[in-house]
Amino acid sequence: MEQASIVIVGAGLSGLYAAHLLERLGVADVVLLEARDLVGGRIASAAAPAGDASAAGFDRFDLGPTWFWPEQQRELHRLVDELGLQRFAQYDEGDMLYERAPGEAPVRMRGYVSAPQSMRLVGGMNALTDALHDTLRGTRIVTGQTVRRLRNTADQVEVESVDGAGASTTWRAAHVLLALPPRLAAGGIVYEPALPAPLAREWASTATWMAPHAKYVAIYDEPFWRAQGLSGSARSGGGPLGEIHDASMPGGSAALFGFLGVPARTRQRLTDDVLLTHCRAQLTRLFGPRADAPRAEFIKDWSKDALTATPDDLDAGGDHGHARAAAPASGPWQGRLSAIASEWSPRFPGYVAGAIDAAELGVRAWQRQHHTANGG
Repeated sequence: MEQASIVIVGAGLSGLYAAHLLERLGVADVVLLEARDLVGGRIASAAAPAGDASAAGFDRFDLGPTWFWPEQQRELHRLVDELGLQRFAQYDEGDMLYERAPGEAPVRMRGYVSAPQSMRLVGGMNALTDALHDTLRGTRIVTGQTVRRLRNTADQVEVESVDGAGASTTWRAAHVLLALPPRLAAGGIVYEPALPAPLAREWASTATWMAPHAKYVAIYDEPFWRAQGLSGSARSGGGPLGEIHDASMPGGSAALFGFLGVPARTRQRLTDDVLLTHCRAQLTRLFGPRADAPRAEFIKDWSKDALTATPDDLDAGGDHGHARAAAPASGPWQGRLSAIASEWSPRFPGYVAGAIDAAELGVRAWQRQHHTANGG
């Protein structure tokens, strides 16, 4: 049986940031358990094919969240500054294209300027998770570990996880932070004793950020659409991509990305190869023959990711879910367990900034409890 001060379940942005904050508080022996083989969670990226060596390490393109808004999301803005990350404005100069319906020619129209300005990170959002990971010195990160059971004993919580081969490990800790989507926290983990029924129902009914979505990225040698006076933005009623944007990386490759407008349940019956073919055909229809020959293309269907989506997420509309209660207010789990994923953020549920907000609130709550328990 392994021992830890705090176990964090999930090494996405909220889990990594919570570990970062705990280390700054001087908390030793934190264990971070991640079911995937890599950290980052719902922040994921695709790398451009090897090319210019100067672009190595940041020529990456977001398959999950892409934007943040510094004017509104000030804590995230400060963290980006603190970590020394480079940012840039979403490219939106030029006209946009609009496909009203299948079979209709695209219409060229004046583009929209976002307000407040949408910002991106050089190297994609994984630059943020990578930088947080690099700050950790004492935290023990164990990947390939899926937490199946939490058992509340007289003095500690026993956390049971299994690896890919089915081997089980039990960790003991005074407190557990849940940095995974509410539906997975409610339905994927057995609690002994059970969570309060109203809390479990609330978590199970909370929509999962990213779960019903799929994103397509096409990488090119140059942003040829800009020479046509186009921003790379498009809206389509014909699809399969409903919304398209310029995804080019400064100093790196050119790219376009889009959100698939095909419902998640329909996508379950289609292979990625079929979707790639239709997405590429749509870009060619919109931006011309050069769009038909990307240097690389990627698709990430989050509804097919069992570590993100549940069956209940397949019919969701893609809204930013908000789970109001992040911890049991009474009973045996009070003071032993709290949730810190983005959906638990009161201000930015389902956004990158929400993961930062929820993690900070969870660590502050633990700090107050720990201070009180130790006679402070």
